[in-house]
Amino acid sequence: MRPKSLRNTRLFFLLLFALLLAARLCHVGILWAEETLPLAAAQQMRAGKVLYRDIWFDKPPFAPVLYAALGGEAGWRLRLAGALYALLCCWIAWGFARDLWGRREGLWAAGLVGFFLIFDFPSSAIPLAADLLMLAPHLAAVWMAYQRRPLWAGALAGVAFTISPKAVLVLAVCAWWAPSWALLAGFAGVTGAASAWMWSAGALAGYWDEVWRWGRIYAGTTFVDAPVKNGLLRTLNWSGFHGAIVIAAAMAWPMIAGKAERRRWTVWLVISLAGVAAGLRFFPRYYFQILPVVVLLAARGFAEMRGRRRVVALLLLIPLARFAPTYFLAARDAGWRDIAMDRDSRAAARMVREAAKPGDTLFVWGFRPEIYVYSHLPAATRFLDSQPLTGVPADRHLTQSTPVETEESRARRAELAASRPTFVVDGLGEYNRRLAVTEFGDLRAWMGGYREAGRSAGSVIYRRE
Repeated sequence: MRPKSLRNTRLFFLLLFALLLAARLCHVGILWAEETLPLAAAQQMRAGKVLYRDIWFDKPPFAPVLYAALGGEAGWRLRLAGALYALLCCWIAWGFARDLWGRREGLWAAGLVGFFLIFDFPSSAIPLAADLLMLAPHLAAVWMAYQRRPLWAGALAGVAFTISPKAVLVLAVCAWWAPSWALLAGFAGVTGAASAWMWSAGALAGYWDEVWRWGRIYAGTTFVDAPVKNGLLRTLNWSGFHGAIVIAAAMAWPMIAGKAERRRWTVWLVISLAGVAAGLRFFPRYYFQILPVVVLLAARGFAEMRGRRRVVALLLLIPLARFAPTYFLAARDAGWRDIAMDRDSRAAARMVREAAKPGDTLFVWGFRPEIYVYSHLPAATRFLDSQPLTGVPADRHLTQSTPVETEESRARRAELAASRPTFVVDGLGEYNRRLAVTEFGDLRAWMGGYREAGRSAGSVIYRRE
């Protein structure tokens, strides 16, 4: 690369990082739902507890381990890490597109990834949660497969597997791009090391039960009526918001030379769409699974456009206009409805913290792990939320109360009833009365030892007598 081009590229990434960091610092005082459980688990890990053995956690271990390494606290350090991670995604996209086609495509790919890691739903783009965390190893694994480095591709797919089970789809893409036994060796090496670590800590059985058995039950049930129709509608909505890259990718398609090459991109796109559809929920964050393939093709399309480039680029104003105001709302914290539950959690945690004494412990009912984070009280049980205790997943328990399992959750409630937390915070009952902690017959004797000590708009705080 020429010295002038190198300087320009460095300046480009410096400006990109400044934008990514500024966007995330607007959220320095907010925790989004997808980051709260791994962050709460990280705090308990830093206090000496072992994931899956002493902490119920229904995702692979990468996120809580990362958060523990970052200090297990909310605040600027977490947001700085998010900006650096987003920059890593941009750099990988740049390198991959540059190797595929050239420097122009590389800069377009990096810029587009950065743009959509800012101007997307804040609950998806800001937290270092599973779907976003898998973006970098997903891109890097397929990049290594393209370079015919299957051992590295498999290892990176293995890293992705410690983030999300959907990484098996990344492995499938790499196997199509670069079939080799070395690919499986790399994957087995990383996943085997992670399993050995869990086995040595006595956590492997818990990992199987919490991540895979509960995960299978969760993925096998959907709360969405007409899920196929809902999926088509949400995919059309995503395509509309991301119209610039969808159109640019479509324009790049005829530029792909040869049937074999076109087949590779088709397989990547189809497998990624299968990842979006898994579980038939189609949450916005699930669409990070298709962002890599669409962005790379769009980079090619934008780089080769001539007179139509500006017209297509104008479509970027759609997500810009939709999501730019959310950063002002986040920075001002002026009654933004999207963070109402987070505000309530901060209020409830403050009340608990003011009443707490050294040695006090906490249990939070509902999916409100951020109350542990804000209060800094140790968890009294291995359960940091009530999903495994009610059998009702958090994606529906604010409005529905039908459990997806019964016997196992009843046994876990018996385990809960044997504990003696100083404080119990019911963060669910004010939203769904049927799932209030006081509504479960097998917990009434246990709750009889507690008296209401305060309440916020969405939480009831009980203290043990």
